[in-house]
Amino acid sequence: MSFYCKQTMNVLGPLKYAFRISVPQIFRSLSTTLKRKDQPTDNSLTIKSQEGGIRTICLNDPKKRNALSLAMLQSLYEDLKNDEDNLRVIIIKATGPVFSSGHDLKELTAEKGSEFHEKVFSTCTEVMNLIQDLPVPVIAQVNGLATAAGCQLVAACDLAVASQSSKFATPGVNVGLFCTTPGVALSRSVCSKVALEMLLTGNPISATEALLHGLISKVVPDDQVETETLKLANRICETSKEVVALGKKAFYTQILKDTKNAYRYAESVMVSNLTLKDGNEGIKAFIEKRKPSWKN
Repeated sequence: MSFYCKQTMNVLGPLKYAFRISVPQIFRSLSTTLKRKDQPTDNSLTIKSQEGGIRTICLNDPKKRNALSLAMLQSLYEDLKNDEDNLRVIIIKATGPVFSSGHDLKELTAEKGSEFHEKVFSTCTEVMNLIQDLPVPVIAQVNGLATAAGCQLVAACDLAVASQSSKFATPGVNVGLFCTTPGVALSRSVCSKVALEMLLTGNPISATEALLHGLISKVVPDDQVETETLKLANRICETSKEVVALGKKAFYTQILKDTKNAYRYAESVMVSNLTLKDGNEGIKAFIEKRKPSWKN
């Protein structure tokens, strides 16, 4: 069954025309429209969403290979910084085949000037420091190429899950800009000789090599990277938020100390941990052979 519709368009002047539409076509069109509304249409440089205790931040500039432009870094910082009572884990991922190509080289030309360049690098440093300072773990979900400051972002995250086809590189030396700031995070994730080879040659390493050297924490098949990342995030959500926050801060604090002072500091943290409500609850639950009931 069909009917005729008349419609007026004001493009090049009033134009009346008629066309035939079948009833099944109407329902198909309506169904397609509804599906499109359910799909992400956000054109922001980063897209933030949260389900339960897991916040996901998606780098969303695939046309520029998710370059960490100043605007991208500022958007990422804002999405990271806001804590919420039920926030337990943050996942950083990306749209497209490139996780991040690093800084936008068009912003690093001489015409931009030193003041602007300082703003770019200082903002990037603020993002990396914030990731470490946050009370919740931050996981990089990598499914593609991560280079320069993009590789730095992966190294700065507390954990990183990468697909088998992912690659990592710090190729700045090849364009005359040594990856000095990425080297800060890189040298704290892998041994100095591996870091220097990456920095001096710009050669990429595979996901398997990245795992071997400590840059990432897990390698999975390409079609399982999101599933495995969520599995890791959900496992963290089962623990106490305040205990994880205390433990994360302690880890990054002690690692900068010599062994003797690191142990002294860690001892004091263990004692403090036992004064927490969740610290007592966890031990009590273990003794009573039941599942702990965390404060949050």
